[in-house]
Amino acid sequence: MPRLRVALIGLGMAVGPHAKSLIDLKGKAEVVWAFSPTEARRVAFARNFPFRGTGDLDAVLADKSVDAVFVLTPPNAHLDIVKRAAQAGKHVLLEKPLEITTARARELVEACAKAGVRLGMVLQHRFRPASVRMKQVVAEGGLGKLAHVSVAVPWWRPQQGYYDQPGRGTLKRDGGGVLITQAIHTLDLLMHLAGPIVQVSALAATSHLHTMETEDQVVATLKFASGAMGSLDCTTVAYPGYPETIFLAGDKGSARLAGTEATIDFMGPPPKREIAGAVAGGGGGADPMAFPHDWHRDLIADFLDAIAEKRDPAVSGREALRVHNLVDALLRSARERRSIRPEV
Repeated sequence: MPRLRVALIGLGMAVGPHAKSLIDLKGKAEVVWAFSPTEARRVAFARNFPFRGTGDLDAVLADKSVDAVFVLTPPNAHLDIVKRAAQAGKHVLLEKPLEITTARARELVEACAKAGVRLGMVLQHRFRPASVRMKQVVAEGGLGKLAHVSVAVPWWRPQQGYYDQPGRGTLKRDGGGVLITQAIHTLDLLMHLAGPIVQVSALAATSHLHTMETEDQVVATLKFASGAMGSLDCTTVAYPGYPETIFLAGDKGSARLAGTEATIDFMGPPPKREIAGAVAGGGGGADPMAFPHDWHRDLIADFLDAIAEKRDPAVSGREALRVHNLVDALLRSARERRSIRPEV
């Protein structure tokens, strides 16, 4: 099959694993443009990657040879760029989150659907080998009917060098705090493994460790459509940052996913323990990019294959809307001090 022609839009912090993945996937895709409005970023990017830079977004979107764009800009720029790309007939791979509000996120998803282009989301934790194995075990009934499901994201982000950056942790640029910016990956994976959440009761706050507009810690109780109950604990105040965990307990066994490694215990008989994945950097500390690009590569490969095969990517825009609805429900519950049912 001919290689797809793609363009990178945004050359900030998120671009590294994408560029490395596209070099690995040169048999599937050719990068024809790398756009940033900032010359310094184009120059810095060119030192590390052999892709043609440009400061002209109009030229990128007008290039009829471009099949897909990777939108890696801050969240508040997503809607405008994605709508323009979709109208130009280009498929879109979008860095999380969809947008800064759920209303804007829905508008973005509908714009791609109306234009008939594929919309994929960069929620790469689903592609970690341990996550893939956990999903397989759950789908095959290896844990039985789930009774308990809990999630924790004990991450660290410093004030200096992270939250002091212009726009970081604001509603106007990021759309929220720990839930939509950091924990979104784990929340997506949580529902991917355990199914829909039908009730939440939450507390949210900004701690004294950070000076920021949005929340840096959220705790909640959860009820799942399956009947399972559990808890949520997400923060960016846990120095130096620890692996996020998802715990599933059913009537045939239990599983604990800690960052990039899963421990699965089957009741038997005979009882059996399985270890999936391996310990690796997960980006939970002061350096958000301290992780390998393998998971990005597998997600991008699936996105490129989805275009060629005319199917939805594994993580579609509509799938990502579920996470936005959950984040909205958690924060609304905290504000109104009552249980909330997330929108479907």
